[in-house]
Amino acid sequence: MVRDKRGRVLLALRERPPIWNLPGGSVEPGETPWDAAAREVREEVGLDVEVERLTGVYDRSPDGDPVLVFACRILAGEPTTSAEAIRVGWFDPADLPEAINPYQPQRIADAVGAAPAAALRHQPGPSVRELFPDW
Repeated sequence: MVRDKRGRVLLALRERPPIWNLPGGSVEPGETPWDAAAREVREEVGLDVEVERLTGVYDRSPDGDPVLVFACRILAGEPTTSAEAIRVGWFDPADLPEAINPYQPQRIADAVGAAPAAALRHQPGPSVRELFPDW
């Protein structure tokens, strides 16, 4: 999760399905999760970031892999579109877009909260692909 100086959260709009998400993705073999987070942000929205801390671990069992959310600090760049992000935008955490991955609002709330430790949550439910089968 990347925030600007005003506290807004950076989201990326996917084309298929057309929903907003935090930039992110999968860990490649031999890569640490925090390095994967920085790489995914760079690939998806063009920012060089430094991972500052883990803000949440989200168990998706039995239907999905665990999701890790990291707070990141911008080192360089300006948000831009890519093949994975057809639009990018800054959003107030209390005023997120309606067309958002249904699991993201809780993850964002946990990340912007003042808790000293990472949130540990179970987020059961269908995958985004199952929620938007026509895409």
